[in-house]
Amino acid sequence: MALAPGIESVVSPSPAGATTCGYCSPPGQRSEAATNCHAAALHAYLLSCSVYQGMIDRGWRRSGTYCYKPNLRLGCCPQYTIRLDTLKFQPTRGQRKLLNRWNRYVLYGESDSSVMDVDESSKSKSCRKGKALPPFTTLPAAIHEAEEGFHNESETAHTFEVTLEPSSYTDEKFQLYKKYQAEIHKDVENSPSGFKRFLVDSPLNTEPIPYPSEPPDHLPREYGSYHQMYRLDGKLIALGVIDILPKCVSSVYFMYDSTWERYSMGKISALRETSLAREIQEAGASEMGYLYMGFYIYSCQKMRYKGDYAPSYLADPETHEWYPLATCTPLLAKHRYACFSDPSHSSEEGENLEAAIANDSQSQPMPSSSSEFDFVNILAKSDTGQLISKPIRDTGYLSFREVRQELGHCIRGLGQDLTKDIVFTV
Repeated sequence: MALAPGIESVVSPSPAGATTCGYCSPPGQRSEAATNCHAAALHAYLLSCSVYQGMIDRGWRRSGTYCYKPNLRLGCCPQYTIRLDTLKFQPTRGQRKLLNRWNRYVLYGESDSSVMDVDESSKSKSCRKGKALPPFTTLPAAIHEAEEGFHNESETAHTFEVTLEPSSYTDEKFQLYKKYQAEIHKDVENSPSGFKRFLVDSPLNTEPIPYPSEPPDHLPREYGSYHQMYRLDGKLIALGVIDILPKCVSSVYFMYDSTWERYSMGKISALRETSLAREIQEAGASEMGYLYMGFYIYSCQKMRYKGDYAPSYLADPETHEWYPLATCTPLLAKHRYACFSDPSHSSEEGENLEAAIANDSQSQPMPSSSSEFDFVNILAKSDTGQLISKPIRDTGYLSFREVRQELGHCIRGLGQDLTKDIVFTV
């Protein structure tokens, strides 16, 4: 059945509740005692990239087509949206060093034995040892230094290629994911359908990127969901799942073959995604300028690495304004829940989560007369059979308590402006 013209975002509200936490649990486990809460949740059938950009700016995140906004007051590990200013980013000495180390290995086959025990091909043995790389000039130059199609070397030890392709399933990708989950996260229960739901399925519409002229071949032509494929000598060794949106590259997930773990592939991927955002902006997409690295979780030591990329900013959980990470960390160190715009709203000690969650889930929904429903449109069938947008007040749906409650959570999490751009199914 066809959608009426102009409908670009269609979602279905989902109950907002509690989930077991994977951040403060042992590897491969989700502690039942530790709880993360969603302030709002929805299943997205279609989302325009501009709407999803607005959603992540308000603290939302997607896992496949499921979108959720954490409740930072109730969760055991408060999750703050973090973004890096890619135009002002300058790699540290350590970050430049790890890029140079990888580039040297690809080009000349040189590998410090303390880094990795890798069998060199007969081709790499004939390569020149000890040749210096060009001086580090810009991040994009260093990123592409050893990449096929960018360097001028007549002979290299290895062939390294990084390509972007629209999000899709292949058995090659699944096998990499399965190996990564088992070896890195100690999670052995994975299936092709679960992989698809998590890292392949996407509600994002593709939309042309408004370049003023034809961009370089390696840059995307459209906003949307992509897989960034890392191949060494033809073999898939890493894969980045990313969303390319009007203002940012949003990092969804990254996986790699553990054979290459000591080359810090995760850090290299962050630098590549930073460079990608910068290169898209330099090609003429003027709004592009950030890398969104998901959530910054101060209470989880393993998630603090995102602060190693500067200048980074955290979104205030109440106003959604951006604050420099350096000014946020003192509050995060002192308070379990931190409000950067008004520190008096912060809470120093954990609340009684069990009671708070129960109270939140049983709270009375806004009455049907509330003005917050004035901007809600739902999907309805016209007399001609076309799916159209219709004000919810012209229907009887608001007489149902469950509809009011689930919609209420969603539209408070989305805000008025985004709510106007979305059509709901109930």
